[in-house]
Amino acid sequence: MSLPRFIQIHTLHTYPAALLNRDDAGLAKRLPYGGAIRTRISSQCLKRHWRVADDAFSLAQLGVPMATRTRYVAELIRQRLVAQQIDESRAFATAEALLEAMFGEKADKKKEGTKALQTGQAVLFGNEEIAYLARRCRDIASDFSEPAELKAAVGKFLKEEKKNIETMKLGSGLESALFGRMVTSDALANRDASVSVAHAFTVHEAQVENDYFTVVDDFAQEEDGAGSAGIFDTELASGLYYGYVVIDVPQLVANLEGIDAKDVFATSTAPATRELAGKVAQHLLHLIATVSPGAKRGSTAPYDWAKFVLVEAGDWQPRSLAAAFHDPLPLKGELPIRARAVGKLTSEIGALDTAYGMPTARRFLSLDEIAVPLAERATLTQLGQWITEIVRDGAC
Repeated sequence: MSLPRFIQIHTLHTYPAALLNRDDAGLAKRLPYGGAIRTRISSQCLKRHWRVADDAFSLAQLGVPMATRTRYVAELIRQRLVAQQIDESRAFATAEALLEAMFGEKADKKKEGTKALQTGQAVLFGNEEIAYLARRCRDIASDFSEPAELKAAVGKFLKEEKKNIETMKLGSGLESALFGRMVTSDALANRDASVSVAHAFTVHEAQVENDYFTVVDDFAQEEDGAGSAGIFDTELASGLYYGYVVIDVPQLVANLEGIDAKDVFATSTAPATRELAGKVAQHLLHLIATVSPGAKRGSTAPYDWAKFVLVEAGDWQPRSLAAAFHDPLPLKGELPIRARAVGKLTSEIGALDTAYGMPTARRFLSLDEIAVPLAERATLTQLGQWITEIVRDGAC
């Protein structure tokens, strides 16, 4: 099989007594689906934890330029200018000019002091972009002193070198190559996401509990036996979550290599140009399977590895298997709920194969003794190696 257009990753994770993702009221996030309320983990939450994970398969271990999501890029530039012996007033004026030239009305002009050097919302900046902007601003600040001159020079620089910033290979960072970047600045390049992430949700109706707890004051406990320093409550949820991720292989290669997605299939780009993309996909698979999101980690230890992972590769448009759980699974049954959930997934795949044919190559990992239609069983390491080969060599 030639290079597949899409790689789809389906997972089942179990989390007991955890608060994985909170809403504005501090409660576990919910999702109505199929006539029942489920608990869910937002895609933003999942991506955040995959981005910042620190282990053998972290994104940072790939040695590729990363990114920083911040409202204070201009403040970062100001600090770097000061560290390079640019006086405070000139450094501030240069950073302020950069912010206005890059974002115009999107810059928060109502703030004063260092808070004036912020955007209205957080923007994902590649660390290489920040370093490049800092170098150019240092040169400009060294040549000009008047605010009006600085402003004009910074504006001219951004206008003239826009193409350089846009074409800077991985300048916007690995995170934006994976999850995209949408900016309104004329000077920065948007990036189409190569990885799509669905909100994970429980395959059964929400199971939540209001946890009432007290904080004990050790000194007061010894003095009079009362000992309570506060009474609190929080919501905890338990569940088996279905997750779904899609990797657009040509878009991933294009984002990493700074080429057009349509050129990825050209013989001149294979396979060396896809080597990095293969490693990135492998790392991402490990992160999806083993990195757990979660608030209140110290008091709930919400760590889990996937109990089931299905990887599919093919050219057809992706399709989630979430419909397998449109009707929530009953919590009690003849078989454990995990086995029944995997059974639902395999039945859904079988039904889709019957209706559409079998348009994907498949491998799966499972803690349970099950069979997936036309799929080979594998360990996580083997799945990672398979994904790498698919992307690099175009062989499923």
